[in-house]
Formats: sequence, structure tokens, C-alpha cells
Amino acid sequence: MVFQSYALYPHMNVRENIGFALKTAGLEKKLIDEKVDETAEILELNALLDRLPKQLSGGQRQRVAIGRAIIREPKGFLFDEPLSNLDAALRVNMRLEISHLHKKLGITTIYVTHDQIEAMTLADRIVVLNKGQIVQAGSPRVLYNKPNSVFVAEFIGSPKMNMIPCVSEDGNIILQLGSGKKTNIKSLGKQTSKMGARAETIIFAEIDKADLIGKLVLCEYLGSEQFAYVDCGDALLITVRIDPTAEMEIGSEVGLSFNQSSLHFFADNGFRIEP
Repeated sequence: MVFQSYALYPHMNVRENIGFALKTAGLEKKLIDEKVDETAEILELNALLDRLPKQLSGGQRQRVAIGRAIIREPKGFLFDEPLSNLDAALRVNMRLEISHLHKKLGITTIYVTHDQIEAMTLADRIVVLNKGQIVQAGSPRVLYNKPNSVFVAEFIGSPKMNMIPCVSEDGNIILQLGSGKKTNIKSLGKQTSKMGARAETIIFAEIDKADLIGKLVLCEYLGSEQFAYVDCGDALLITVRIDPTAEMEIGSEVGLSFNQSSLHFFADNGFRIEP
């Protein structure tokens, strides 16, 4: 098991920390040293074996904690939010290291995290929990493209999925906001209360051809991508991923159109409705 807090012995150096479990198991010192050296080689800790934990960076301490788990040659690993104490840059580096290590060792790993980006980038299979209950399990792609509930839809993906109130009238899905304008989105013979749309599936459109109309209130430039935030009234703020080179006028009226094949629909109980 690898803990969030590293759980290293402060008075022991790296070599002693990694080999402690084998020492308590009564193995010979020569064998312990061999296994520590093998583990240190895997984790690139060879040059740090004589250092105390206080002399290590956060990322190095986490690698030592992983080394303590590896040396026991377990059939499985349990990582309990191992990156939560690291800064943003170190988290990215450690995600890469953990992914590489998993492929190298080929050992089944259960990884507990509240960070959906960690889950999406590291997992072969994700189990989403809400209030102690499993709400959905599947590959990252399945959970992103076919969430079974509003909770999963909003939790998986960054930015979270836009949730737009809608009603069912005569088998059709109707958007009806405070402006009074009704927009027939899709024929769906089931009662629906919310429509979900990812930021990358919404485009700007001419006002008279748009599904929704709103005011552009913010553009968030992140370098490789850009997000526009559109106030559509009734406390509905829509996030749209746009070309990072685009320059738009804040405060202008804009129209939005949805990719029909990428929409998600949810019932009053919050669960997915299949078209």
C-alpha cells in the first residue's frame, strides 16, 4: 500500500526505509541489499540511498514509498491518493512515472483519487463512487462518452459537462428558458428534464439559426486551448471550447448550436435516458 503521507521513517535513510519490511521478515542482510538495489534501479533512486527523508523532494519521497511496496513483490498495489501532497508540476511527472511503472511491473493496481484527471489518465477501468455507492464502472472513454447519470457526467471531464434544463412535449425535447423562446432539439419519446453537452460539441452559430442565444461574458485563454462562457439567462452559463487563436468581443450576443449526435439526456431521477 502507498499512502498519501508517504509514511516514511524519518530516522532511517532511503535504503533502510525500502528494506524495512524485509528486515522485519527476518531475511538476510545480503538478500535485502540485493532487493533494495533492484528496487532502487527501477525507481531511479540509486544515488539517494544514503539520504534521509527530510533531504528528499516530495516526488523522491513518493518514489521511496512506492519502493517500500514494490520490494515485497505483492500481487497487487493499493495507492491511496498518493499525489495529493504534491504541487501541480510534480503531480504530472509522478502520473507519468506511476503509469510507466505499472506497465513495467504488470501488477494490478487499485488507485484511489478524488482527481478525475488522474483517474482518466492512469486507469484502464474506473469505478466512480458517490456516498459510498458504486454509480458506474467502465473504461475512461465509456465514462466520458456515455455517463449513466448527471453525477458521473459532471464529475468526469474538464470542464464538466454543460447541463441544460429541458422538457418533453409530444415526444420532442424542448429547451425553454426565461426568454420564452422554445427550441425543438430532438425527437425522443421519453420524459427528460436535463440535456448534457460537452464543451467541445457546441459551436457558435448565426443568431437566427441557433439553438440557444446568450451573452459572451468571458474568454479563458489557456495557451493550447480556449474556453468561452456564455450567459443564456436563468443562471445558465454554457462553456464552449473554441479555437485558441480566436478573439471574441466580450458582452456580444452569440448563438450556440449543438452536435445532435453528441447530446446526453437525463430523467428527473438523474439517470441517463437512451435515445
